[in-house]
Amino acid sequence: MKFSNGVIDGFPIGIGYFAVSFSFGIAGSKILSWPLVTLISMTNLTSAGQFAGLQIMQAAGTLIEMVIATFFINLRYSLMAISLSQKVSPSFGTFKRLFLSIGITDEIYALAIGAKERVTPAYFFGLTVLPYLGWSLGTLSGAIAGEILPNILTNALGVALYGMFVAIVVPQMKAHLPTCIAVAISIALSCAFNFIPLLKNVSTGFAIIICAVVASLICAKFFPIQKAEEAKP
Repeated sequence: MKFSNGVIDGFPIGIGYFAVSFSFGIAGSKILSWPLVTLISMTNLTSAGQFAGLQIMQAAGTLIEMVIATFFINLRYSLMAISLSQKVSPSFGTFKRLFLSIGITDEIYALAIGAKERVTPAYFFGLTVLPYLGWSLGTLSGAIAGEILPNILTNALGVALYGMFVAIVVPQMKAHLPTCIAVAISIALSCAFNFIPLLKNVSTGFAIIICAVVASLICAKFFPIQKAEEAKP
C-alpha cells in the first residue's frame, strides 16, 4: 500500500474536516486569538474533545477538569489503536506507531481497518496528511474569519458545530438503541446540572465528565457488547 493510495483515500475526509473545523475556529475565536485556536487543532485531531475543552475554557474551568474530560471523551481512540495494531504490517515499528497515532480518528480508522491489505506506514501517513491539513487549515480560516466577520454572521456560522454533532449522533441513535439511551441519560443529567439548584454549583468541566462517565457506565452495565463467539446462534 503506497503513500499515494493513502492520499487519495484521505482526500474526502480532508474536505469534510475543513468544513467542520472552520466552525470550531469561529467558536474558538470568541475566547482565544487565531494562532492559539489553530495551535489547538494542530496538536489535537479530535472534534469532540476540542469542543469540550473549549466549553471548559469558556466556563473558566480548571486544567484538571479539562484533562479528565478530554481523557474520557478521547478514550475510544486508544481502543481503535489497539484494534488497528492487529492490521498493520510488520514494518510498522514502535516509533512509527507513536508518530502516526495522532492521526487516528473515527473516519481514518474506518478506512484503515477496512483495507484489504496490511496497512503500511507509508499508506497510513498518506491517509492522515490531507485530513490533518484540512483540520488545521479549516480552523485557521475559521479563527481568522471570526475576528473579521461581524458577530451576527459568526454566531450563525458557529451553529454549524452543533449541527455536526447532531449529524454524528442521530444516525447512531436510530440504528442502536443503547446509544439512544446513553444520549437520553446524558441529556437528563445535563438538564439536572443546569436547573437543579444544588447541582448548578458544579463547574461545567466536571458536569461534562459526570454526564459522559455515568451514561457510559450505565449502558456498559446493561448493554454489554457481545463477543463474536457469543453472538453466534
